[in-house]
Amino acid sequence: MKVAVTSQGEDLSSEIDPRFGRAKWLIVVDTETEKSEAHDNTVNLNAAQGAGIQTGQNIANLDVDAVISGNVGPNAFRTLSAANVKVFLAGKQTVRQAIDSFKAGKLEVVDRANVEGHWV
Repeated sequence: MKVAVTSQGEDLSSEIDPRFGRAKWLIVVDTETEKSEAHDNTVNLNAAQGAGIQTGQNIANLDVDAVISGNVGPNAFRTLSAANVKVFLAGKQTVRQAIDSFKAGKLEVVDRANVEGHWV
């Protein structure tokens, strides 16, 4: 399974970015092979609007099955749902810890946004 994690840095030891749309990096991890790949998301970091939708579309284009983030707004959630990408939330931890929690079944899938739009 391929999982994207919003990240403040470009490797597995980086902290999860609590922002979805304005996350600095997206780390895609194949949970079976443990291979990971970093994708720069800074283009959306300072977007006036639409960052969640654009990041959601970028994630859908990465052909992932799930995303882990600290928070997800309503527009991003709708974009991800339309692409059949499951959303999981995780608190402050590294990308590696979030993936380990995901694989251990410790993260729950969410069925709606957990913050209002334009959350900073």
